[in-house]
Amino acid sequence: MKKIILSAVATLTIGALSASASDIKFYVDDNGQVFTTQAEGRTLLKNKNTPVQAKASKLKFSGVHYLGFTQKSMKEGDSTANFEFRRNYLQVKAYFLDDPKSYLRVTFDTSYTASSDGHADVYAKYVYLYLNDVLPATGVEFGMAHRPWIDYEEHQSWGMRSITKVFAEEKEAGDLTNSADLGVNFKTKTDYFTSEIGVFNGEGYHGENDRDSDGNVINAIGDGLSGEWRLTAAIMGNGKSKRKATKDTYFDASFFGQYNMDSAKNSGETYKIYGLHTVYNVPSFLVSAQYISADSDKADSTKYNGQGYSVNGTYRLGAKKEYSVFARYDSWENENSTSGDVITTEDNAVYGVAWRQNKNLKWLLSGQTYNVEETNSADYTSAMITAEVHW
Repeated sequence: MKKIILSAVATLTIGALSASASDIKFYVDDNGQVFTTQAEGRTLLKNKNTPVQAKASKLKFSGVHYLGFTQKSMKEGDSTANFEFRRNYLQVKAYFLDDPKSYLRVTFDTSYTASSDGHADVYAKYVYLYLNDVLPATGVEFGMAHRPWIDYEEHQSWGMRSITKVFAEEKEAGDLTNSADLGVNFKTKTDYFTSEIGVFNGEGYHGENDRDSDGNVINAIGDGLSGEWRLTAAIMGNGKSKRKATKDTYFDASFFGQYNMDSAKNSGETYKIYGLHTVYNVPSFLVSAQYISADSDKADSTKYNGQGYSVNGTYRLGAKKEYSVFARYDSWENENSTSGDVITTEDNAVYGVAWRQNKNLKWLLSGQTYNVEETNSADYTSAMITAEVHW
């Protein structure tokens, strides 16, 4: 299966390069080295362009890459230092319907970090059909689609996904959900109100549904669905537009959550997540805060039972707001679902500086301090340098 996925990733990459090959001239020197600029001693390399064919009126290729180095020191244990690519997204959108805003999207997600098991992990992150305006001001994603919350927070509140995930997803914080799943997601956008409401399998894009290769249920575990939502008041308007944090002013308040029934994640557990979030942004700075509560029906569950809060801020400076200083603090209490007693309290701090070199490249220098109050065995500090690339 991984060979098939990797072949598909290679095909997307070659297609992206071939699609732009007609605009590039290649030159070769006496040593056989190839260049894209003309100079003395270089000869124009004449080649025939390879056409890209598709049963679509337009193909749009893009990529996002998080490349970095991490030095990590455990409070009780060894230190490690590793180069890594934390995320490597290759994406294509195919437009083949009369509505120019409707498309099919495929995004492959690969990662290789210090925790990888000797090879890169490869996933089909998004594979969905988006149909625009199936209802008034509402489009729908059908397939391996966005879940309602995380994509919103990453674009409107926490723009440092290259170094750490958002509060609800981060393993050193809530670790309650992830960003994509098989299902359907209705997305509404108006000036003063936006929302996403969907139904999903509930296990996430790299979870298991406890079914065999023929699709038959192995047992009753993981046979339920998950209802998920985000309701956002765009208090200052402009919720309908595609915002840019360094240029726009906005103030949002959101209620989000999910009701995950009979999940395969923890032996048929049903759990509920409720969250409140607010963010205020002007070109010079951003401040945001949120509170999340999780409740499980499984006796003695801790992973999906607890509560916590997160606050983060970013200060931007420079003529184009290309420099920024940022910080975030998370606190999460894991509780025994039977007694209500707090079992562990996780404190997680992220901080650093960033420089956007141009529209395609951002550099980040960051640190992280993680502490579990009831034990020292998991505590650590880390330092990271990151290149965040978009094309």
